[in-house]
Amino acid sequence: MTRNRDIAGRTVAVLCAAVALTGLTAAPGSERPGRFVYVANLHSDTVSVVDTRSGTAVDGIRVGDGPDSVALGPDGSRLYVTDSAADTVSVVDTRTRTVVKTVGVGHEPSRVAVSPDNRSVYVSNVGAGTVSVISTRTLTVTDTIAVGDAPLGLAVTPDGHTLYVATAGADRVSVVDTGSGTVTGAVPVGDGPTALALAPDGCHLYVSNLSSDDVSVVDTRTGTETDRIPVGDQPAGIGVLPDGSRVYVADVGSDDVSVISTRGLAVTDTVAVGGGPNGLAVAPDGRTVHVSNFDSDTLSVIDTGTAGTTATIQVGDGPTGVAAQPAPR
Repeated sequence: MTRNRDIAGRTVAVLCAAVALTGLTAAPGSERPGRFVYVANLHSDTVSVVDTRSGTAVDGIRVGDGPDSVALGPDGSRLYVTDSAADTVSVVDTRTRTVVKTVGVGHEPSRVAVSPDNRSVYVSNVGAGTVSVISTRTLTVTDTIAVGDAPLGLAVTPDGHTLYVATAGADRVSVVDTGSGTVTGAVPVGDGPTALALAPDGCHLYVSNLSSDDVSVVDTRTGTETDRIPVGDQPAGIGVLPDGSRVYVADVGSDDVSVISTRGLAVTDTVAVGGGPNGLAVAPDGRTVHVSNFDSDTLSVIDTGTAGTTATIQVGDGPTGVAAQPAPR
């Protein structure tokens, strides 16, 4: 099951041998220290490395079959990539831009998240109904948690004690105690929950519901859905600004991004982007939002101050998951 089937409801086979991205000639150590964005390219079996200073893709990392999602460790030194067609996770050293380990997980790994303490990596296996837990020390699977039908989006609380899993097949969010590795509850949300984003304080969880065209707001203290906000057509990727003031949602079917005010719980802006926007990442400084456009093979950059698109960057074939890395301190 590819990102197309899980997120956009399209039927596209994951095929072809990995193809190197053209025009990406810069060596890993040749750029000045800067901020990078990583984009999983489902159909070219690569991850594009985008330099946000130059606004160009400067490298392409060859990974496993059908890379779907990406997540960076807290220190930015490792990138974890779900290889959806290979049932593996590729572990990438971001300094050398090479795969240092391939870890076998469950069937059709889709989304990935890293714990705040950098000890565990969580992988939702949409075809198996499970979450694999990978130790970052040994790079082996230490636990497999049954969570329900078609798990997709993941979010870990700031204290690392709780993992939220969007179980798309059951229209709910499963709540997992990371210490015991058990499901302790479930929150009913909209139809086809796909992606999750936690407010910076961990008190609210935002859920994009692909099939009901809305975003659920979950109060994590009470474990209940408190609001549901209509957005664009087929909402997928979602992210929250570092100050918690706005939520950004990639609308696959309407080729735009909905901007939600968390104060008014309503859409205040709609930003046109490329075709089939699905993956989304908010820059750590909150100034920009990066959106992968699956049908256009591009990455859109949105200025959060003006709510306008400032750049469109060519990446690989079928871009999906996005992760943003801060500049070195």
